Amino acid sequence: MCLSYILVFISLICGTMGSTATFRRADDRSGRCTYSFTVPSPTESSCPEPRQSMPAIQELQRDNLAYKSEVSTIKTRLALLESLMTRLQGGLPSTGSLAPGAPSVVDLQNQIVNLKREKTQYEAQVNNLEVAYTELMAEKSALEEEKQRLQREKENLTRRLEGSNQEIIRLRANQCPQMRETPVQNSQPTSRDGQSYFSGPTSRQKDQTQRQASTRVTSWDRESTGYQELKSELTEVPASRLLQEGPKSPSNLKTQDQNSGCGELTSVGDPITYRKADTIAGKYGVWMRDPEFVAPYTRETTWRIDTVGTDIRQVFEYDDLDQFAKGYPSRVHVLTKSIESTGAVVYRGFLYYQKRKSRTLIKYDLKTETIVLQKELDNAGFHGQYPYSWGGYTDIDLAVDELGLWAIYSNAKAKGSIVISKLNPDTLEIESTWETNIRKQSVANTFMICGTLYTLSSYSSQHATISFAYNVSTSTGKQLRIPFENRYRYNSMTDYNPREKKLFAWDNSHMVVYDVRLTKM
Repeated sequence: MCLSYILVFISLICGTMGSTATFRRADDRSGRCTYSFTVPSPTESSCPEPRQSMPAIQELQRDNLAYKSEVSTIKTRLALLESLMTRLQGGLPSTGSLAPGAPSVVDLQNQIVNLKREKTQYEAQVNNLEVAYTELMAEKSALEEEKQRLQREKENLTRRLEGSNQEIIRLRANQCPQMRETPVQNSQPTSRDGQSYFSGPTSRQKDQTQRQASTRVTSWDRESTGYQELKSELTEVPASRLLQEGPKSPSNLKTQDQNSGCGELTSVGDPITYRKADTIAGKYGVWMRDPEFVAPYTRETTWRIDTVGTDIRQVFEYDDLDQFAKGYPSRVHVLTKSIESTGAVVYRGFLYYQKRKSRTLIKYDLKTETIVLQKELDNAGFHGQYPYSWGGYTDIDLAVDELGLWAIYSNAKAKGSIVISKLNPDTLEIESTWETNIRKQSVANTFMICGTLYTLSSYSSQHATISFAYNVSTSTGKQLRIPFENRYRYNSMTDYNPREKKLFAWDNSHMVVYDVRLTKM
């Protein structure tokens, strides 16, 4: 081993000094074997004096120490390599063969590579888990913040609800004394028994009440149904007596005698409930059948529109009553222009409705799902100017009876009184118009039967009445007291179907039907 180190050392020196160094082996004077080598100076051409050669000798000594240090380092590395080779070869001597069944060096190296690869994969998985954990913690933090925000919003809504309830109590308390303190004017018309035709406050009183309510609810959203309900509670009073007007019968209007089955309404049966809306979106709405249906529709085809919301576009179509009762629509129409309120009707295969926030009437073909006609109803109020007493932006109410298509509304000229217009269903042109003395906001709803307008006294009283009838043929009206049950105490739609001789109504999320009895006039 020592010889090998010497040879390595010599080879390093030879490699460093070049090929001019010489090596000699000989016996010395005492007969001992000695090794010597001669190395020419790379910088000196001749040997200087002893004093001059001392720096060179010192330099050689330093080089010798450096060489020794390098040799020591090489020895250490060789020892480490030998130890590693011994372990890889199963502890056998470097010159021996591997033990039978022992893994080869290549196999061990492959195993090391595989272990390193698995380690890298495990580290990547750990990193992914750490990232996922960090994301989950971030989501948890976001959910906690959202929970706190919702809790604050809930507390805020609770406070607003309590304030609204107190406001309603104050408004109701302020309304009643005003109605008692202001006497009914003597100039009002009276009936034969001396009772006033106006059983509620005067127009001036109602205007004052509305102004008081308006100042107290300025912070409310006037688009919300809550505001509409509060407004309707302040304005609901029994309908006034119809005053007779001069005859305005148009020459092209059919009379009741020309239509078989026409007559005067004498009674309304008990409500029959067909179904209840599934969500709060169906608290108000409209449902109907086509009294003059065309193919592919039948007399059983039914349509329904939920009208709670600001952008009403869906019209649900049902093939028959069984589907309607179970809530399985056969088709859903999505309108390109949204609906305003509960005044829509289906007639001769078309849906007629009022466009939201406008006085525009739209004719929609249910078969082709396209709008075929749009036309403004001249000067008609809209979006809360002249609604029924329950509110709901019911300014324009369309109706169908034995004589055709009608519009019930008001305008600035009528100053809030009901205007009745006969419409051409093909062109939506007004054929004839009648102005009544019925204040539109004093009635809960209206419908047409055989050219006669009937008014509903209350939308919330369970025991309401059909209170007045106005005949367009004679332009005269009369007071009625026909019982009408609001079973669920919030009637937002009442329409007549001339084919079935029934009233269709929407009462606080419930879709109900009333049988009617007509007597020849």
